[in-house]
Amino acid sequence: MLLEAFYHVPRDKWAYAYDKSTIHLRVRTKRDDVEQVYAMTGDKYDWNKTYQEFKLEKAAHDGMFDYWEVAVKPKFKRLSYAFKLTSGNEAIYMLDSGIQHHPPTPPGDLYEFPYIHEIDVIKVPEWAKQAVFYQIMPERFANGDPANDPKVTEPWGGTPKIDNYFGGDLQGVLDHLDDLTDLGINAIYFTPLFTSPSNHKYDTVDYKQVDPHFGDNALLKRLVEACHAKGIRVVLDAVFNHCSEGFPPFQDVMKHGEGSKYRDWFHINEFPVTIKNGMPSYDTFGFFGNMPKFNTANPEVKQYLLGVAEYWIKEINLDGWRLDVANEIDHHFWRDFRQIVKKANPEAYIIGEVWSDSLNWLLGDQFDSVMNYPFADKVLNFFNGGMDGYNFANEMGSLIMRYPQQTNEVVFNMLCSHDTPRLLTRVGNDKRKLKLCVVFLFTYIGTPCIFYGDEVGITGGADPDCRKCMIWDPNKQDRELYDFYKLMIALRKKHNALRQGRFRFLHAEHNDPCIVYERMDDKVHFTIWMNNMEKQRTLSHPMDTKDWYDALTGESVVPEKGMMNITLDPFGYRILFRKLK
Repeated sequence: MLLEAFYHVPRDKWAYAYDKSTIHLRVRTKRDDVEQVYAMTGDKYDWNKTYQEFKLEKAAHDGMFDYWEVAVKPKFKRLSYAFKLTSGNEAIYMLDSGIQHHPPTPPGDLYEFPYIHEIDVIKVPEWAKQAVFYQIMPERFANGDPANDPKVTEPWGGTPKIDNYFGGDLQGVLDHLDDLTDLGINAIYFTPLFTSPSNHKYDTVDYKQVDPHFGDNALLKRLVEACHAKGIRVVLDAVFNHCSEGFPPFQDVMKHGEGSKYRDWFHINEFPVTIKNGMPSYDTFGFFGNMPKFNTANPEVKQYLLGVAEYWIKEINLDGWRLDVANEIDHHFWRDFRQIVKKANPEAYIIGEVWSDSLNWLLGDQFDSVMNYPFADKVLNFFNGGMDGYNFANEMGSLIMRYPQQTNEVVFNMLCSHDTPRLLTRVGNDKRKLKLCVVFLFTYIGTPCIFYGDEVGITGGADPDCRKCMIWDPNKQDRELYDFYKLMIALRKKHNALRQGRFRFLHAEHNDPCIVYERMDDKVHFTIWMNNMEKQRTLSHPMDTKDWYDALTGESVVPEKGMMNITLDPFGYRILFRKLK
C-alpha cells in the first residue's frame, strides 16, 4: 500500500457531524490500492467498554485516489478513533500520531472528535433538499403590464442585445404561476429586481426599491404571497460585491472626491475618481467602471448591506438569497450576513456564486450552498463526448468529495444559466443528449435548477443570446420536451432516494461512453442506465433480485441468470427501481 497517499484530518469534510448524533469519517487512499478500511472507535474515557469497529464503504474515487466513508453514532457524542487499512495479508494503522504497522494502544495517539455540539453542526434548510428551482430573468420572462415598459421596448421575442428591453415584469411572473406549478416547480430564483439602469439589474442604484420597469415593492410582496400560497419558495439575487455608478454614495464620491463622507465605502486607489485609458481609478467588478466595488470591511457599508438583506427577508417573507460574485467579498462579511439572515428566517437558503471549490464558505458559518458550475461543465463535457465513463466517474467523485454530505444534498446544480449558453445549444441541438443531461440532473445528489425556457426548447449562445424572451405560444413550444421535464420533476419529487439517497457508479469504464449508476435509501433502490453513444447498446450488470420495474412505465424488468441486460437506443436511457421495504 502506498502510505504517501493516505490522508485524513479530524476536521472539515474529513470528520464532521452530520446531525446531532452522527459523525461522518472519510479517508483517502491510492486508487485501487487498499482492499478495505475499518474505523476503530471508542470513548476515550472508557475505551474498552465502548469499542466498536466499523467497515468503511468506498464512496467515490477520482483519477488518483479512492475515498472511503462511514457514519458513526457515538454513545456519548465523543469519538476517539483510528483506521485500519488492509490489502491481502498486510494491515496498516492510521493514527493522529502517524502511520504504523501495529495496532494502536488506546486511548493515546488517536484521532479525536471531542464532542458533537449541536450549535456547530452544519445545518442546511430541509426544504432545499426537496426543491426544484426555476431561474427567472424578469425582463425576459413575461410582459404582464405594458404600462411600466421602458420608453424603448422592442416586440416580444426579438433578438436580445446587451442593452435592449422587451418589457418583462413581475406581473408577468404572477400571471404564469400556474404554468410553473403545472411543470412541478416549487422554488424560484430571480435575478436582481432592484432599481438599476441595465436590463440585467446587476448594477444596483437603490437596494430597497423594486425597479419601476418590473413593478413596485407592493407587487413583489403580492407575488411572493401568491408563490407561497402555491407552495413555491422565492430566492432573490443579492449584488453586494458592487453597485451601479449611479448609486448615491458613489455619486457623492465622484462629486466631492476625498472630501466625501462615503470615500471609504469603496476601494478608491487614486483621486479624482476617473477612468483613464479604460482603467478606473477605483476597484470594480472586473474592469467595468460602471460597477464600483464595495469596501465590505467598512462598518457603515456592512451595516447598510446587512440591513438590506434583513429588510427583504422580513418585508416579503423571503426564503433566501443568491449571492452574486460571493467569492470576492470578505469572509467576515458573510459570517455576519448569515447571522442576520438566519435570525430573520432560520430556514433561509443562502447560495453563493463561487465557480470553483467552495469548502471555505460551506463549513456552516457562511453559505448553505453554491452555484455548482463545475457540475454543469463536467456533465456537458461527458454527454458531448468529451470523456469516457471512467473519467466522468472520476470527475463526479471528485465533486462529491469536496463537501460534507449535508452540503452535497443542497448544492445548487444547474446545466446553464444567464451567464452561459443555453442547454440545447450546448449539446449541439441534439434533444437526445439534452435528455441525458436532464435525467442526470434530476437523479443526481443536490438541488436541481432549470433556466427558464429550457423546458420548451429555447436555444441561445453566450450572453446576451442566452437571455432570449420566454416562448408562450404553445404552437412554438416543444411540448414533448416540456412533458419530459414534467415527468422527470415528478419522479424526483416522489422519491426521497433521488434527493438524499446514496449515489454510486456501477459501470463506468475506460473507452466506454456508457454508464450505470445507483441512488438508494432504506426504502427504494434506483439504477439509471445511459447509452451515451450514436448506436444501440446493451448494458449489463450483475443483479440477483427479480423485483425491478421501469420507473417511468411501471413495466417489470427481470434479470437473466443473475445479470440485468438493458438494451438502449442511441443516446437512450432507462430508470429502474425496486422497493426495499
